[in-house]
Amino acid sequence: MNVIITGASSGIGFEAALEFTLDSKNKVVCIARSADKLKKLFDIAKQINPDCTLLPVEFDLVNDDYTVLVPFLTERLGTIDILINNAGSLVNKPFLDTTTADLAEMLESNVVSHFKMIRATLPLMQSGSHIINIGSMGGFQGSVKFPGLAAYSASKSALHTLSECLAFELAEQGIKVNCLALGSAQTEMLEAAFPGYESPVMAFEMGKYVADFAKTGHKFFNGKVLPVAVTTP
Repeated sequence: MNVIITGASSGIGFEAALEFTLDSKNKVVCIARSADKLKKLFDIAKQINPDCTLLPVEFDLVNDDYTVLVPFLTERLGTIDILINNAGSLVNKPFLDTTTADLAEMLESNVVSHFKMIRATLPLMQSGSHIINIGSMGGFQGSVKFPGLAAYSASKSALHTLSECLAFELAEQGIKVNCLALGSAQTEMLEAAFPGYESPVMAFEMGKYVADFAKTGHKFFNGKVLPVAVTTP
C-alpha cells in the first residue's frame, strides 16, 4: 500500500508510521516539520525492518507550497491508498486569555492544513482509497469538555464535520473518509493539555490502532466520527 502520514515526527503519527513499515510492501511517506525527528523515525524503521520503504518529507502543512509536494508524491507513489491527517497543534489557555490569533492558529493547524492536504492529494486517489482524519474527544459532541481547550476543541469539531461532508461528496468516486476522535494517549500533546496526567494508553498502542483502522476501517465505515477513548480525559 502507498501511505501518507502527516505529523509523523512524534506521538501517534510516529508510531503509526513504524507499524506500516513492518510490511516491506508498503511505501510510507512521513510528513513533518522537523528534519531531525524524521531522521530518527527513518533510522528506527530501518533498524526494525531494513527492507522497509519510508520516505521522510520535511514540509510545513500550513505555510509551504503544495505545488512542490505533489510532484514528489506523484513520482514516488503514483497513487495513494491511505492518507492519515494526523498533524496538529494545541493551545491551552483560559478562554479570556485566548486571542483570535490563537483560534486562527488552531483552525489553520487542525482544519485548514488537512483541507489543503486532501485537495492536493485527491487526484492521486482512486476507488478504495481511505482518508483518516485524526480528531479528538475534545471536539466530539456530548463529550466532557475541559477549561483551557476551547479553541482546540472547536477546531477539532470543525474537522469532524469536514470529514462527514467529504465522505458524502467523494462517495461516487469510491473514496472513503472517516475521523477518529481520539481520547488520551501518552503523547507530548496530552502532556501539554493535562500536565501531570498519565494515560492508560501508550502512544504505540494508539498508533497501531490508527494504522489497523486505516487498513480495514473503510470496509465497515464511511463518513463516521468514531470515539476512541477509555478514559476522560
